[in-house]
Amino acid sequence: MITDSLQALARALATKEVSSVELTRQYLDRIARRNPQLNAFISIDEATSLAQAGAADERLAKGEGGPLTGIPIAHKDIFCAQGWLTTCASKMLSNFVSPYDAAVIARFKAAGAVLLGKTNMDEFAMGSSNETSFYGAVKNPWDATRVPGGSSGGSAAAVAAGLAAAATGTDTGGSIRQPAALCNLTGMKPTYGVVSRYGMIAFASSLDQAGPLAHSAADCALLLNTMAGFDERDSTSVERPREDYGRELTADAGSRPLAGLKIGLPAEFFDDGCSPEVMHLVEAAIAEYRQLGAETVAVSLPSMQLSVAAYYVIAPAEASSNLARFDGVRYGYRAPEYQDLNEMYSKSRAQGFGAEVKRRILIGTYVLSHGYYDAYYLQAQRIRRLIAKDFAKAFQQCDVILGPTSPSTAFKLGEKAADPVQMYLSDIYTIAVNLAGLPALSIPCGFADGLPAGLQLIGDYFTESRLLNVAHRYQQVSDWHLQRPAGFS
Repeated sequence: MITDSLQALARALATKEVSSVELTRQYLDRIARRNPQLNAFISIDEATSLAQAGAADERLAKGEGGPLTGIPIAHKDIFCAQGWLTTCASKMLSNFVSPYDAAVIARFKAAGAVLLGKTNMDEFAMGSSNETSFYGAVKNPWDATRVPGGSSGGSAAAVAAGLAAAATGTDTGGSIRQPAALCNLTGMKPTYGVVSRYGMIAFASSLDQAGPLAHSAADCALLLNTMAGFDERDSTSVERPREDYGRELTADAGSRPLAGLKIGLPAEFFDDGCSPEVMHLVEAAIAEYRQLGAETVAVSLPSMQLSVAAYYVIAPAEASSNLARFDGVRYGYRAPEYQDLNEMYSKSRAQGFGAEVKRRILIGTYVLSHGYYDAYYLQAQRIRRLIAKDFAKAFQQCDVILGPTSPSTAFKLGEKAADPVQMYLSDIYTIAVNLAGLPALSIPCGFADGLPAGLQLIGDYFTESRLLNVAHRYQQVSDWHLQRPAGFS
C-alpha cells in the first residue's frame, strides 16, 4: 500500500480496505526501521499521530472525509506545530515546542490529514545538501553515501523511501525542486504568496514559499489544494479566488494532449554547465513532449547568469534581519555561562548557530551596512528586477519554460561541504525562479548511473494548474516517477 498514490490511499480509506490507524502504524513502523539509516526525521510522536488517525477514522465513518482525511503527511521542521518540537534543524531552537500551528499545518489538520512527524532539513533552510543540520546529514535513499538535496532533504528522503505518503517543504532558492530531482520525486514551488508563510520560520521573507513533495503531479495537485489560500495573518499572502489545481488533469485530450502548448527552451539552461548525462535525459524528455503535441521555441534569459550572485546578497540580507530575534532571551538556546547581557547575546548566538548560518548572517549584515547598501543590496535588487523582466519577455513567446532542475545527480556527502561557492552553484537553474516569484516544479525524467535526474518546468504567475497538467501528461507516458529505490518494499 505504501506504493499507492494519494488518490488510491483515499479510496482505500473510504471503502474501509484499511483504516487510518492501520496506515499510520505501517508508516511509523517503517520509520522505526529505516530512519536510523536515513536520518530523515527529527521528531516523531507516535501517540499524537495515532490519535489523529483515530479521529480521522471517526470522520470517515460519518462520511465527513475529504481527499486527504486519514492520510499520513510528514512536515518539514520549519513549520510550527502546536505541541511539537519545532527546531528548524538548529541548536538554537532544539528545545522549542511551538504553542501554535503554522497556517500550512492548520490547513492539513482541518483536512483531516495525520501529522506523521517533523522532517530534517538544512539549518534554518540554509543549504543545498541537507548537511548543515544540527541533527546530522540526511542520506539519499537511492544511495546512502550521497546527499538528498536541500534544504527540504528530510522531506524528500522520507517520501522517496516510503516513510511518508507525501510531505511539505519550503523553497527559497530551489529547496523543494532540487531535493525532488535528486530523490526522484515531483516537487512544486507555487507562485510567491499562494501559500501562507504564517508560522513558517523565516529565512528570506521575499523568497520563501511552501510547497508539496510527492511522487506525482496528481498527488502534488491534491496537496496544493489543501495548502493554498489567502491568509490575512500573512501580509504577503495573495487574496484571490480559491481554485482546483487538479482541474486540468482529468481532461481527455486524445493522443496529443499538449497540442498548441509552446515550451520555451532558454539557451542559458542548455550550456556546458549541466552534466552531459543529465542533459541527455532532459533532451529525451523534450522529444517526448513534442510527441505529446507541444511545440518548442527558443527563448533567452540573459540576466539568469547573475541570479546566484544576486540571491547571495538578498537572501543573507533578509536572513540577518530575520534571525536577529534569536538572542537567547525569550525562547530557544541560551548560553549556560555569561557575565552580562551583551555576553549572553554573543555567546548564545555563537553557540546556537551553525557555520553556514553564521556565514550568511555575516554576509547579510555586511551588505546592509552603511557604505555597502547601495553597492551590494540595492544593485542586487535591480538585478532581481531584470531577471523578472527576462521571464516576462520569455512568456510572451511561450507558455512554459523547460530545462534541467539540477546540473548533476546527487553528489557525495561531504563532496562540496568545504567549498560554499560550488555548493551554491547547485541551485543555478532554480534560484532565478524565486527571485522572480514564479511557480515551478521538478519531475523525474530518468536515471544516470542509477541516480535520478529532474526536469524543471517554470510557468507564469498563478499558472500552477497548467504546470501540473504539463507534468501530468508526461507522467502518463513515462514511468520514471514510479521507480523506487532498492529496499523500498
